[in-house]
Amino acid sequence: MGTSKLDEIDRKILAELQADGRMTNVELAKRVGISAPPCLRRVRTLEEAGYIRGYHADVNPRELGFEVQVFAMVRLHSQAETDLSAFERRCKAWPLVRECHMLNGEIDFVLKCAAPDLSTFQNFLTGELTAAENVASVKTSLVIRCAKDEPGVPFDVLEERLAKLA
Repeated sequence: MGTSKLDEIDRKILAELQADGRMTNVELAKRVGISAPPCLRRVRTLEEAGYIRGYHADVNPRELGFEVQVFAMVRLHSQAETDLSAFERRCKAWPLVRECHMLNGEIDFVLKCAAPDLSTFQNFLTGELTAAENVASVKTSLVIRCAKDEPGVPFDVLEERLAKLA
C-alpha cells in the first residue's frame, strides 16, 4: 500500500497513533471521526501492511542511568553487500547500539549508542566496535544535549504535499 492508497482517515489514524500509541480504539475512532469497529479493522490493516511497525514507550534514558549518548561514524574497508550485511547483523547484536544507519559518502554507517557512563562506552568502542572485522575507522561525537527528538514522520508535511497534488 503506497501513500496514494491511504485515504485521509488512514493518515489521521497513523498521525494520532504516532502521537499517542496508548489511546483506546474508542478514543482513536472518536478522534478520526468513525465508529470503533471499522477503526480497529483499519488499524489492523495498517499493521499488516507495514505502516505500523510496533508500539513503544518513550523511555527516558537518563532516568534509567544511561548518561552517555554517542554518535559513532564508521568507515569499513569493504562495501561489498555481504560485508555491509555482516556489519549490520553485528550492530543488531550490540546492546549499546540503539540505531544503525547506512549512509552514502565518506562514512558507511552512523550508530547511535547509549551507555550508562563513559567508561562503558569506551570499553565497547575499543573492545568491540573498532576491533570488529572490516572496520577501517570510527569517529565519535558525544551528545551534549538534545534539542529535538521527534519520532515518526511529519504528517502535516505529508498532508500539504498531497493537497498540492490534488
